[in-house]
This record gives sequence, C-alpha cells and structure tokens, in this order.
Amino acid sequence: MEPITHFLFGATLSRAGLNRKTALATATMTLAAEAPDLDVISRIGGSVNVFAHHRGFTHSFLGLPLVAAVVVGFIYLVSRLRGRRTRDPNLPPRWGALFGYAYLAGLSHILLDFTNSYGVRPFWPFSERWYSWDIVDIIEPVLLVIMILGLILPSLFSLINEEIGAHQKGPQGRFAATVALLGVFACWGFRDYEHRRAVAMLESQTYQGAEPLRVSAYPYMINPFRWYGVAETPAAFAMMNVDSLTPEVDPESRMQFRYKPEETPIRLAAKKTYLGRVYLDWAQYPVTETEQVNEGPFAYVVRFRDLRYAYPGRGARSTLGAMVFLDRDLRVVEERFGMRTGSPARGR
Repeated sequence: MEPITHFLFGATLSRAGLNRKTALATATMTLAAEAPDLDVISRIGGSVNVFAHHRGFTHSFLGLPLVAAVVVGFIYLVSRLRGRRTRDPNLPPRWGALFGYAYLAGLSHILLDFTNSYGVRPFWPFSERWYSWDIVDIIEPVLLVIMILGLILPSLFSLINEEIGAHQKGPQGRFAATVALLGVFACWGFRDYEHRRAVAMLESQTYQGAEPLRVSAYPYMINPFRWYGVAETPAAFAMMNVDSLTPEVDPESRMQFRYKPEETPIRLAAKKTYLGRVYLDWAQYPVTETEQVNEGPFAYVVRFRDLRYAYPGRGARSTLGAMVFLDRDLRVVEERFGMRTGSPARGR
C-alpha cells in the first residue's frame, strides 16, 4: 500500500489501547508501520537492484526484528535529545514493550501489502514465493477515510469536552480507533467476498472454446464490484472486466486475447539474465515482446510485461515492465526495470 495508509494503520493500532501501556507508543507504531519500506535505499544500486530487493528482507518475518530495533533506537535517541519528556509523566516509556509494538506494526505493513496485487515475500530468505490477496488497490480511499475519521473524531470531541469543562484521564480515542480497525477488517471481508465471486465467474467460463488453466481477478479503486480479470488457456491469455454483481463476465466480444508466442533464442537469452529470472519469479502472467533495433552495440530489446497490470484503457507504459538489451551475440548490454524509453547504456 502507499505510505499514508501504513502510517494511519500504525497510529490506529496504537490508539486502540496500546498507547495506554507505555509512552511513545503512537510515535513508535506509526513509524514502524511504514519502516519496512526502508528497502528503497536499494535504489542506490539502480532500478534492477531495487526491483529485486523491494518487499524482500525488510518485509519478511525474519527481517522485522531488525526493522523494529531500528525504529525503537531512533525513538530512544529522539527521547534522549528531548530530555525524556513525555506528555504523561506517570506513563514512562517501556522499551521492551515498544520493541514488541514496533514488530506488531511491522506485521501490519506485511498484511497491508499482502492485500493488494503486488504481493509480499514474508518467508524470505527461506522461500522466495510471492503471496497476494488481490482484494484492494494500492490506494484504497475507503480505508483512508475510515482510519482518518477514527483518529480525528476523538480529538474533536476532546476539544468540545474542554470547552464545556469536562476532563478525561489518560490517552483518548480508544473506542474510535477500535471501531476504525473493525471497519478496516469489515472492508477486507466484503472485498474478499466480492473477489471470490469474480474469480468463480471467471472459472466458470470457456475462452475461445478452451477451459482456463488458471484465473485471477484484480481490484479497481473504490468500486468493490468491478474487477479486472485474467484467464490463462494453453494457447492464450484472456483479459476482461468483471462485474461481481452480475452472474456473468462481459461478453466474449469485449475480451482481449494475448496469444502465447513461440520461444526463441532471443527470448531465452533475456529470460536467463538476472533481471529476467527476478521478473519471472515475481510476475503472475508474464509475456515477452522482442524488437530488433540494430543500434550501436545492441541488436535486440526484449520487453517483459505482467498482464495483471494490463488493465483495459491503461497504456503499456503504465505497467510494471522490464527491458533487457542484447547484442548480436545475445549477450547482455543492459537490464532495466521500467518501460521508459531512451538509448541504453553499456552495462547493467
């Protein structure tokens, strides 16, 4: 998910009652809920490196203790610089508990990333397998609204209480935050139900007379009844929109078919590269395109695309694709994650 959702979820978790156990709980959990995305530092090694390592170690059960320790260490340093002042002097920081809360917030990051179609590798390095629930888009406005309301409404009521002279002891907002979390879980449950309906409809269809080998349904933003479906047959991939409120998918005339090409030495050479192996390990419905360019040291470019992102109406450049440039002897000139145009430079 995008960062704001992670921050809000961590803050909501804390406000649901954990902030009553130790000082600095909300600050710790808010930061820890987004901290696994520290793996963006791998951008230093280039686009291929960041693609290979994103949602890897820092998004795994094994890596989360280190991530939690970094967050708690940062919070400890800030508290020392501030002279350990807290809002409630009767509620000191408990560093062992804060480490546990940071780990819990890190688990929430994995859970949230699991709900979208990009996926996570929680068992890395023991398993490189990707897992995804495919029920919400990477930006889900409904979840944002639920959590924002759960966090700001108690503050509004607190201001009203101050105006009328009413005072409450301890951190406020536990009830609203709890309701917000229940709302998030209810949203996931509803989305999962509609997702299962969409998948069932895709499985019940034939595609140009062929039974599907496998099918998937991917979410659209906001509308929980509209899904983008992909079905694989022995000869092709079928792509279409699905309305989970209706008993059928769109008529076949509105489906788009992508036929599987024959394997060639050029495609095989690209697939054996480091980027090719990483991409094919991550992609759910990978396809490749070959273009002969004959410019300078490179002769071919092989483009990798994943059809799970080939939503109808979206351009090819919007997909999470990759390119491998080869010379005339099928040796690698450059590997590049992304579909931006431009002349490749020599090397990775």
